[in-house]
Amino acid sequence: MKALAIDQGTTSTRAFLFEAAGATRVHAVEHRQIYPAPGHVEHDPEELVANIAACLAAAPEIDCVGLANQGESCLAWDGATGRAITPVIVWQDARTTDICERLKAAGAEATTLARAGLPLDPYFSASKLGWIVENVPEARPLLAAGRLRLGTTDAFFRDRLAGSFATDPSTASRTSLLNLATGAWDAELCALFGVPIEALPEIRPTTGALGILPGGKTLTASIVDQQAALYGHGARAPGDAKITFGTGAFALALTGSLASARGALPTIAWAEHGEPPVYALDGGVYAASSAVNFARKLGLFAEFSEIDRFDAEPAIARGIAFVPALAGLACPHWDRNARGAWMGLSLDTDRSSMVQAVLEGVAFRMAEVMQAMALDRTACAPVSIDGGMSRNPWFCQFLADLLGRPIRISDEPELTALGCAQLAARGAGDEIAWRLTGRVLQPRPVPADWFATFRAARAAVQGFGGRAANRTAGPEAA
Repeated sequence: MKALAIDQGTTSTRAFLFEAAGATRVHAVEHRQIYPAPGHVEHDPEELVANIAACLAAAPEIDCVGLANQGESCLAWDGATGRAITPVIVWQDARTTDICERLKAAGAEATTLARAGLPLDPYFSASKLGWIVENVPEARPLLAAGRLRLGTTDAFFRDRLAGSFATDPSTASRTSLLNLATGAWDAELCALFGVPIEALPEIRPTTGALGILPGGKTLTASIVDQQAALYGHGARAPGDAKITFGTGAFALALTGSLASARGALPTIAWAEHGEPPVYALDGGVYAASSAVNFARKLGLFAEFSEIDRFDAEPAIARGIAFVPALAGLACPHWDRNARGAWMGLSLDTDRSSMVQAVLEGVAFRMAEVMQAMALDRTACAPVSIDGGMSRNPWFCQFLADLLGRPIRISDEPELTALGCAQLAARGAGDEIAWRLTGRVLQPRPVPADWFATFRAARAAVQGFGGRAANRTAGPEAA
């Protein structure tokens, strides 16, 4: 079995061939990050679809294709021509913050939590899609003509490349428009966000015969990138968990049934053809590697090798904390008004201590996420981690210490692609067996006052962010 996995991510599109003999990178290309206004993050949909087509064209003879997508990123297009009428509005985009705040003030969050399992936050697709209908001039005429199509990026790719206007349950569960209990689009949620339900794609299983791509290649899996990574990490049983440290950091843990937790989000991990959905809990940190890159841009370090070890004790032990709320706080706080900050600086604080605090801040935030998931800290199975920050040995040990659980640092660098390929093989009626290896780190005890120091710093930036938001909103908001 030869399966091609295409990982269409936030910064690049990459294709890998997986077979019993091993994995081969087929093609990789980065795409532009477009920032047209403060808080706006966009991609060019034509650039993305062209990059996927280039991955397909570069592939040798294969048996099946899996496609992993960005999750919450979305757009609108003309169903008759396939022409996008908007850019891709990326999951990081915060243009609908005011819309979400107004809905919260009206008490609508109880509805989204009860039906979609999600808080009101611009991270999810629903408010973005409603914004498109309200603000893009072409949207309403196309809707009246029955030609408007709204969806996450996977639906656009599948429509353009395979002639199938469809998404999968894992991606649909990231929109805040899916009723988790029924597995169908929810009319009340669509009305709440102003999204015409008739413009949304069909929801089809994650695996199976999903369409014929250019070159006659068969698409047999389509899934959110984080859920693909969870499968690639080998998660198959309730309690199995993974954390991916990319632009943001995202944790997922299988639950075995639809479950909720304080601040963590119930989601669909995957729903294979002919099988019931597999459920998970999800939690994210908006700024992980992006926080480290922010510190590098400020000149706190030059080469990543410089921050692989520190001679000093942890910055938090010296009263220095960094809260990586550079794009707000996600799980479990869901506070877009919070802002990043260093706390506890003095005249003798050096650059090394500041960047050390950045790494610690990402780890503390992930510890908050995992605590929100209410996972058993005494569980024997290690939490599997991957992504750029997993290559930093100091960070990994500090993370294990804070989590109070062993962590496994995977030797396989492309777990999103691996999980996507494994699901594609299953969708084609076969399997790709893969032996996962990695280094396991055991946790060491940490003082309780470290957590208290970080909580105080995080509460401070939340309070400051709220006051800053009121000042920017004008006198009527005060």
